[in-house]
Amino acid sequence: MRPPDARPIARRTVAVAVTLALGAGFLATMPGQARADSCWVHNGSLMRLKAEGNRRWFFYEEPREPLRRAGVVPGTLLFDGVKQGNWYSGTSRVFSRFCAEDELPYAVEGPVRPDQLQVTLSGTREVQDRCQPTGRTTTDTLVFTYSHRC
Repeated sequence: MRPPDARPIARRTVAVAVTLALGAGFLATMPGQARADSCWVHNGSLMRLKAEGNRRWFFYEEPREPLRRAGVVPGTLLFDGVKQGNWYSGTSRVFSRFCAEDELPYAVEGPVRPDQLQVTLSGTREVQDRCQPTGRTTTDTLVFTYSHRC
């Protein structure tokens, strides 16, 4: 299910390593709860959080330069799932230039920090080599830190 006002999500061809690397320029300094339609930083990119009831979506708002060169555009969906209490669970994606026709989805889940200004999701996924399963797995951690009201 896509939220209202969601931009169309086109297939992207990009390899995304989902690790913690925050862009300091986007970090918020304001206390309190983050808003449901708000901007967050993830791995150096600015993201937009959309919410509808307990459903949650993180879309790229301003992808960092290497992602843009690889085809990620504003509106690209990275995560969709639900929030139950202070816990998110759902599906994240890895995009690969070798798998232009396929997003590589995997399950993730994790806590919302008590001040509601950070979400940390983790999930195990199969490692692919040029769109071929390798039989190996890796654990990805995605950290979203509230930046500002979009």
